[in-house]
Amino acid sequence: MNISVEHIAIPAANPVALKNWYERVLGAKSVWDNGQNPPTFLIALANVWFEIYAAEAPLPGRGNHKLAGFRHLALRVDSLVAAQAELEKHGVNFTEEVRPAAGGGKVLFFADGEGNLLHLVERPKDFQLR
Repeated sequence: MNISVEHIAIPAANPVALKNWYERVLGAKSVWDNGQNPPTFLIALANVWFEIYAAEAPLPGRGNHKLAGFRHLALRVDSLVAAQAELEKHGVNFTEEVRPAAGGGKVLFFADGEGNLLHLVERPKDFQLR
């Protein structure tokens, strides 16, 4: 069986604002817009598509990365320091300190425009998946 990730869904209180945040802050590119209300969008970031559509209700505790289920999206970068500085220019606030990453390296958590967890991960230059 040949499997690849096609897209990740992000239900949003304000789909337009969240799509715009991913484009403005992370450089995502628009792939598709249903042209309807409520809107649904596909955006591309680092060769992965994200589907952003209207949520029915907020998810209590969505910023708590210890709850069961999918909790965060890890974005691999060459330099945490450089990526943090660039994101801060776009208004991203980092409220936690850099900490060790599972498997080696270091991570730094932050939230998107609706409070969904993301984190930057910097791995050693010679890091390889096994």
